[in-house]
Amino acid sequence: MLKRYTSNETTWIDLFQPTPEEIRTVMEEFDIHPSVANDLITPTFKPMVELHKNFVYLILHFPAFRHTHSYEENQEVDFVIGKDFLITSRYDTIDPIHKFSKEFEVNSILEKKEKNNNAEHVFFLLVKKLYKSINHELEYIQDALENVEERIFQGDEKNMVKELSFLGRDLLNAKQATNPHKETLESLKEVGSGMFGKDFYKQIDTILGEYKRIRHNIEVNKESLNELRETNNSLLSTKENETIKTLTIMAFVTFPLSLVAAIFGMNATSMPIIGTENDFWIVIGIMLALATSFFIFFKYKKWL
Repeated sequence: MLKRYTSNETTWIDLFQPTPEEIRTVMEEFDIHPSVANDLITPTFKPMVELHKNFVYLILHFPAFRHTHSYEENQEVDFVIGKDFLITSRYDTIDPIHKFSKEFEVNSILEKKEKNNNAEHVFFLLVKKLYKSINHELEYIQDALENVEERIFQGDEKNMVKELSFLGRDLLNAKQATNPHKETLESLKEVGSGMFGKDFYKQIDTILGEYKRIRHNIEVNKESLNELRETNNSLLSTKENETIKTLTIMAFVTFPLSLVAAIFGMNATSMPIIGTENDFWIVIGIMLALATSFFIFFKYKKWL
């Protein structure tokens, strides 16, 4: 699907799961190199920056956990940045781009930035919105960690093992997806400054600032996750030790009872107590006396 947005002399083409015909139309209108046009059709697994005679080609991947409409956890966006046009190509519904398109359509952004009404500035605003979306995703993880903390201390440690594993996977995906961004943006800054001027250099520096904030939030959430995991494991180990301790004490208490029962159950010709008056109650009394003695001993040792 191809959507076209125009503001003054700037044109933004947003491609969603583009068809070969749509790519051919864009390639002919904006003089896009065939190799780039081919890359716009299919996803690319690695980020990249390429300088061409009339545009810069950029690929970035953005993590998504909550705001995703597919099974893919990383959303790819291809950018073709010219002096008076911007082309984006994506293969999933990306909420920040959808919201930005609405803002662009009514000129709610560009009317405030008339002096910077050009394609590179539109790119700058769009990438900033994408990075803010990542921060929102990280805030969602932070809220989930706070919820996990409450449930851990409410005695739900066992279920929290799985929950912490899911959150750890999300943080790992976010870290892996954004790992190449710094190097890619640095390359874009060097490549794009010659085509777009010094203002573009400053804009990429601002985006790098957003990137550093994201990396900081990832590390903060990762530290919180590790602390909660250690706490959860400690509480689980304590519960397991208490269970093992209880079972061990029960075994020690029941062992002498089983021993007495086995002794008096022997088929011997001469057995003490057996055959006398109230012999059954005497044996029961011996068992209770032994059980009580063990119980008092464990209490004295503070094992119970």
